[in-house]
Amino acid sequence: MLFSWILAIIVCVGTAVYVRSNYLRIKKMNEGTLEMAEMAAIIRSGANTFMKTEYRTIAIVVAVLALVFSFFVEKTSGITFLIGALMSSCVCVLGMKSATYANVRTANRARETLSIGETVKVALCGGSISGLSVQAFGLCGLVLVLVIWGGVSHATDGAGLFAKLGNINASILRISTYSLGCSLVAMFNRVAGGNYTKAADISADILAKIRHDMPEDDSRVPNVIADFIGDNVNDIAGNCSDLLESFVATISACLMVAVILYSKHISAFTSQPELIEAAFGKTITYPILLATMGLIGCLGGLIYASYRKMSDNPSRELNLATWISAGSTIVLGLICAPIVFAGMDPAVMEAYGFRAGWASPWICSVFGIASGIAIGSITEYYTSTDFKPTRKLAEIATEGEAFVVTKGDAIGSRSVLLPVLVIGLSLFISGKVCGTYGIAIAALGMLSFVGATVSIDAFGPIADNAGGLAESCHLPSNIREITDKLDAVGNTTAAIGKGFAIGSAAFATVSLIVSYVGNYTPATEDMVLNMASFVVVAGGIIGGALVEYFAAMLTDNTIESARLMADEGDRQLSEPGVLEGEKAPDYNKMIELAAQQALKKMLVPSVLAMLIPVAGGFLFGVEFVGGLLIGATIVAIPRAIFMGNSGGAFDNAKKYIESGSLEGHGKGSAAHKAAVTGDTVGDTRKDVVGVALDIFIKTMSTVANTLVSLFSHFTLIR
Repeated sequence: MLFSWILAIIVCVGTAVYVRSNYLRIKKMNEGTLEMAEMAAIIRSGANTFMKTEYRTIAIVVAVLALVFSFFVEKTSGITFLIGALMSSCVCVLGMKSATYANVRTANRARETLSIGETVKVALCGGSISGLSVQAFGLCGLVLVLVIWGGVSHATDGAGLFAKLGNINASILRISTYSLGCSLVAMFNRVAGGNYTKAADISADILAKIRHDMPEDDSRVPNVIADFIGDNVNDIAGNCSDLLESFVATISACLMVAVILYSKHISAFTSQPELIEAAFGKTITYPILLATMGLIGCLGGLIYASYRKMSDNPSRELNLATWISAGSTIVLGLICAPIVFAGMDPAVMEAYGFRAGWASPWICSVFGIASGIAIGSITEYYTSTDFKPTRKLAEIATEGEAFVVTKGDAIGSRSVLLPVLVIGLSLFISGKVCGTYGIAIAALGMLSFVGATVSIDAFGPIADNAGGLAESCHLPSNIREITDKLDAVGNTTAAIGKGFAIGSAAFATVSLIVSYVGNYTPATEDMVLNMASFVVVAGGIIGGALVEYFAAMLTDNTIESARLMADEGDRQLSEPGVLEGEKAPDYNKMIELAAQQALKKMLVPSVLAMLIPVAGGFLFGVEFVGGLLIGATIVAIPRAIFMGNSGGAFDNAKKYIESGSLEGHGKGSAAHKAAVTGDTVGDTRKDVVGVALDIFIKTMSTVANTLVSLFSHFTLIR
């Protein structure tokens, strides 16, 4: 156990050194023309200002909740909650800063080299700072919690004001509150960042492409700069905190399940307690080792991609980095499995449900990894311009907006089945091969190479910003062609990243639900949530409805903000000299408006995810909350996949037309305007609602696990 902690910290520190070298390497690159440098500085300043303002609110909420946890739950849980929030915040800030340096340097590399391969390298270098930081900071923070407080214990105690009235496992509470700290920051970032970026994006599209027939990313439209900033605060910072939270949640679920398994089976080994003690240590050790091996695999894949000579096919190069990372993780995980589990007693293996012996956890991790890649491939098929669904959507744009929206909805709905089948089958097989522990390990397997997936996902907004800078800074059309190609690939990588985030959320949430039920079930009884119980059914129905209400709240907030920003942009364009290009619009006023609206509308939806399980648990009890979690998960997963894939297809169908691939229907045509309408519909879906739903269900599950012991003792209606 100690060896795995030491190895994890060494690998995390080594990764941090590599991240720092990439950050310095990016900063040393030339920014290009004076106009490019000035525009990049405006984007960087706006993103920094937004993050500083947002974190003033986050800091207050985090501080209050930390005190509540320490006084009322467990005395050190407030500290671990703060550590989780700090790790997530550091990754967000670092990722956002690196992206705002990499965007203009990507555009300039295209200008200097006219090479797609060289330009891809710069964007991927910037993205790797985000991706590797997610995995290194998330793992390092959790290991530090284990080291400082002596690891994971299966003993119970009472250490908080209320916790003294019941048995509380302090070590599990520290882990769950660390994860909850990550969840809270992720929720704030996704809700606020999504509102900011999509309100700016939608209003910019309405002004430029519909009301004034102007080029995309025209610097005369003040909303465009706010859109550039939004790409960084949502698609970079928000995505970093989202996947870090998923990664941490899956490791936490593995550790919780290990404690539950010990408690369930200790009575069967009273004559040989050393056997079950040894098994407990092994089940605690393997998740940390698997996460560490995944980080090593990601380092290898990204270093290889960074230094090899790249072709002019960005998709192939990015896929290669993913395959190397995933393949390395599988091999390294296989090496670790017999080292950890080979000495495990056969009787304990049978009791734990290890049907394939020491290889059982590794097999489950492979199913998780394969599921992640499969979901990514399915997402690519439904959202990429290389395949039929998106091309068909572009072709039907010639028939008008109604056909575009209807066809896009059909693509989104059709795209739900296969990812859900992959998730369901993987969970079923993992449970059969390795019991409840296998389900948790499969979830971790899917996220074990998250450093690579986030790096490639972050490539998208960096490339998008680079293309926007090339347009707004009036670079030659051949440079814009390079950045447009990267942007189209980036749209697909972003869609794949969203699919991956949703799939991983499904795995993580199921693991957390399993641990939740195990945490309140007496050790002498089987872990069962009675789906025929009216209490559970009531919770399930309400949980599903709350997902829809949450989605509606986010959509309304974004559209209201977009309307206000479009009106302000129109007002500025009506001022003498702005539309003629003789006078610059007031970018700062638009940036301030976007930030005010986003921050004003972020608190209620973010806190809602935490209050729902708290209110349900204290009012109606543990079974009601179990139903709540299952109902929300069943509704949220297909809904999020639909949102992400339909939105990605809308976006790339527009890009397909803009690239001239639809003969006779280029920019400014009726088909293009219909596709822009579809993209406007899809923007809120994929970048606001879809990405927030996965955090919504994970946050509720984490809160439920944190407070389950209190729900068991303090229920108003029994």
